[in-house]
Amino acid sequence: MIRWAITFSLLLIFGTLRLSVESGLTEQHHGAYFHQVRLGLDLREEIGQLGFVAALSGFRSLVADVAFIQAHVAWERTEWDRVLLLFREATTLQPRSVLFWDIAAWHMAWNASVAARHDSFQPNDALRRKAQREYIALGKDFLERGIRNNPDRPQLYESLARLYKEKFNDHAAAARLFARAATLPSAPERDERFAAYELSYAPGKEREAYEALRKLYGRGEHERLPTLCARLKYLEQKLAIPLDERVF
Repeated sequence: MIRWAITFSLLLIFGTLRLSVESGLTEQHHGAYFHQVRLGLDLREEIGQLGFVAALSGFRSLVADVAFIQAHVAWERTEWDRVLLLFREATTLQPRSVLFWDIAAWHMAWNASVAARHDSFQPNDALRRKAQREYIALGKDFLERGIRNNPDRPQLYESLARLYKEKFNDHAAAARLFARAATLPSAPERDERFAAYELSYAPGKEREAYEALRKLYGRGEHERLPTLCARLKYLEQKLAIPLDERVF
């Protein structure tokens, strides 16, 4: 106990000194979309004592990495509440780590939700479905908060688009997110294509999707992939495009 008290005191002293030095970097952090951790009782309750000490002491990166590793171990044991707590700690301490947000969302919206849906210890189907929806919502929340901290990175927009597509069957929302990702400098070419694909599945968006697919098709052979051609052919028929204007 004495050793722990000394260690705790040293961390607090070091953290206080470090925070005073870092205060001059606040403006730069905001410019990089780094939303600094707010120190308070709410944070203490959310990320636990070790994480809170890390936030005070400047060892955020190290403790976040440890929390990430521990979350993987908890996942292997299907300890979903602990997985959630550890990923909240990791993402709070390292909000600019796209990987942390993405993996946290995947575990909640896919792994934990499926486990909840097939939970043999819960005989009530309605409660299983409710738990499933709650885990999907947690995954969505991780991605949305990750995007707020990393609006300049396309990966989380892509992941949120897939979540809307696969978990909510909302192709219009998925299309908007892929399209948003496509506007970013580091976005892969596929994002614009995926936005058009998703739009082609969205009710009421057929004309808009057709125009987007025709635009891609017109760029040349490298864009004329099987899925694009199949969706374009489908929309030509659905929209009754005149035969002399069709590609297929």
